Amino acid sequence: MNTQEVLSMFDDYVIANYGRLPKVITKGENNKLFDLEGNEILDMFPGWAVSGIGHCHPKVVKAIQQQAAKLLHIDNTFYTVEQGKLAKLLSERAFGGKCFFCNSGAEANEAALKLARRHTPRQQYKIITAEKSFHGRTFATLTATGQSKCHEGFQPLPAGFVYVPFNDIDALQEAFDDEVAAVMIEPIQGEGGVHEATPEYMQTIRDLCDANGALMILDEVQTCMGRTGRWFGYQHYEVVPDVITMAKALGGGVAVGAMMARPDIAASLVPGTHASTFGGNSLACAASIAVVEAIEEDNLLDNANVMGRYTREKLAQLKEKYPIIDHVRGKGLMIGIQLTMPGAAIVSRCLEKGLRVNCTQETVLRFMPSMTVTSEEVDRAVAILDEVLAQGETS
Repeated sequence: MNTQEVLSMFDDYVIANYGRLPKVITKGENNKLFDLEGNEILDMFPGWAVSGIGHCHPKVVKAIQQQAAKLLHIDNTFYTVEQGKLAKLLSERAFGGKCFFCNSGAEANEAALKLARRHTPRQQYKIITAEKSFHGRTFATLTATGQSKCHEGFQPLPAGFVYVPFNDIDALQEAFDDEVAAVMIEPIQGEGGVHEATPEYMQTIRDLCDANGALMILDEVQTCMGRTGRWFGYQHYEVVPDVITMAKALGGGVAVGAMMARPDIAASLVPGTHASTFGGNSLACAASIAVVEAIEEDNLLDNANVMGRYTREKLAQLKEKYPIIDHVRGKGLMIGIQLTMPGAAIVSRCLEKGLRVNCTQETVLRFMPSMTVTSEEVDRAVAILDEVLAQGETS
């Protein structure tokens, strides 16, 4: 089949709920993609940050192949080695919590929201989230998402969600009362434009939750597994949350999500309160174990820090050349380029020249390469962006 035939097949049989790029991808190899015509694309936004250690990492591929020959899935009324081992690996790299496994970030956040209401007294039902946040597409996580555009057409939404401006301590304190069950925020807002929570904001959340018997939930779906240069985004702060959620890079390309909670809080989820048929299946857990091992064996946390600084420096140099770039921000390999005008056309022109980047909130370009990225690949990506910007900033 050629590209047009595949696009026509999608037009006929696939619901058009995604704004798709006009490429048919057939292969991924570390930081490269290949389309149906064999064209190579340098991927600086791999799988929406899912392929955090590169496309088809050999260690992950091998783990999947070996596990597929033994056991793909068994229901959670049994124990499996893989699920237990993964939970141990994650717990040891976080705060010693217990894990619930599911299939996506939305499901992980859904589990966290249910846990918050289950664990706190009945009168505590409110969930505080931040404006411009993104927590998922289920009804509860959609409602938790602090973006009205995501809510359009789905009202009435579930009750009990309160939104406050991100990093606004006064607004947070004003929103708090004895009916709050939890605060859920992202350490770094991804979809919201790559904005970091301030240390003061994080500490205030911790203090308010402690004083009111509420849970501090951190949505680490995008910041988990080393993207920020540490295993989890919260580890850049002097606070420890009660609950974290993760997905994206956790499975190295395989669908998996997880919620981790302090043991005393996790105890509130007893049999019958929450479940996931496919959650924690052996294939997904084997892939995730391989991701953890690859990050450590290849020193990818260090590379995320080194290459993150290098990438931001290179992008900052473009700011000196092009007024369309207001500033560059981010941590590790979670990088945003704030533009002074919409960036959709820039994304399209970059793709035409063999570079995949992303634009969010209309004016923020996102560079989020895998933790295996090299300086040569960063240089090539920046050179392509330079070439695109040089052709005209508004066309």
